[in-house]
Amino acid sequence: MSLVGKKAPVFKAPAVINGAEIVEDFSLDQYLGKKDVVFFFYPKDFTFVCPTEIHAFQEKLEEFEKRGVAVVGVSCDSEETHLAWLLTEKKQGGIKGVTYPLVADLSKSIATNYGVLAGDWSYDEEDKLEFIGDPVAFRGTFLIDKEGIVRHETINDLPLGRNVDETLRMVDALHHNEKYGEVCPANWNEGKDAMEATREGVADYLASH
Repeated sequence: MSLVGKKAPVFKAPAVINGAEIVEDFSLDQYLGKKDVVFFFYPKDFTFVCPTEIHAFQEKLEEFEKRGVAVVGVSCDSEETHLAWLLTEKKQGGIKGVTYPLVADLSKSIATNYGVLAGDWSYDEEDKLEFIGDPVAFRGTFLIDKEGIVRHETINDLPLGRNVDETLRMVDALHHNEKYGEVCPANWNEGKDAMEATREGVADYLASH
């Protein structure tokens, strides 16, 4: 079930911040009333597609920050594993140089609450508890506004890397709507025409495009 339009699930969990420091009670609550948040899940540390996404967010971090947006990553690994990966050089498959927070969801409760866990517990024919699927998170991306409401989400299957530029476009669309009250049509980018959310506005936009 989609979280769009709903309060983002709250949590407190360990995280690594600034690429080197472990904190025990990290929460998105610190951004309420101050910043929008891009909160993204990735499957696992020390893997293959994941570092390309994590570095891609770091490369665009300045663009997010100048828009007043915090970027926060999370996976079902421990904070110690996050730290080890953050201390590993890029040429060795590591993510050294990443400065935004990485949250540890070892209990998988955050992934479950956001609806991105790639499996679940179930009972087999002998009533033994077993995990069906993969005990990792899908590639979920959530744009959460300053009020803590989820405004956009995408969830990719494990092999499918996300487009960070598309996430940035969604931030621009949200901010444009908040500032001008206009809605953003298909393939809209910052600087292009948006439109009034009326029949006349749609008609005028379609006629001119």
